[in-house]
Amino acid sequence: MEICINGLDGLTTAAQQFVAAMNGRTVFAFYGQMGAGKTTFVKAVCEVLGVRDVITSPTFAIVNEYEAGDGRPIYHFDFYRIKRLSEAYDMGCDEYFYSGRPCFIEWPELIEDLLPEETVAVNITVEPDGSRRVQLDE
Repeated sequence: MEICINGLDGLTTAAQQFVAAMNGRTVFAFYGQMGAGKTTFVKAVCEVLGVRDVITSPTFAIVNEYEAGDGRPIYHFDFYRIKRLSEAYDMGCDEYFYSGRPCFIEWPELIEDLLPEETVAVNITVEPDGSRRVQLDE
């Protein structure tokens, strides 16, 4: 599946399309260059899921937990600062990944060996015109 985002005005619609495509899957690995909009897109998805908290990048905390509109937790990871795979394992990331709750992971290439087999790869590409293309591997 592919979702096009033509500016910030289209972000909520794109996030709604993404949520509709989740289909009960819970672990999503967001790939894209620095500045591609991974955090911005995850924030929009969380808002569509009913999160009312302030949604920020978990760059320093590694994981942020939010409460969805239905009261269930959502986990947002940023593994950019991970130096060793053992750091992710020691923080108990596998407990989050297998919790059955939505997990949105930025910089997953640094911990790919720990990702569940059913992880959905989400590639965000910056197009020459500045728009973004979000592609979910089915």
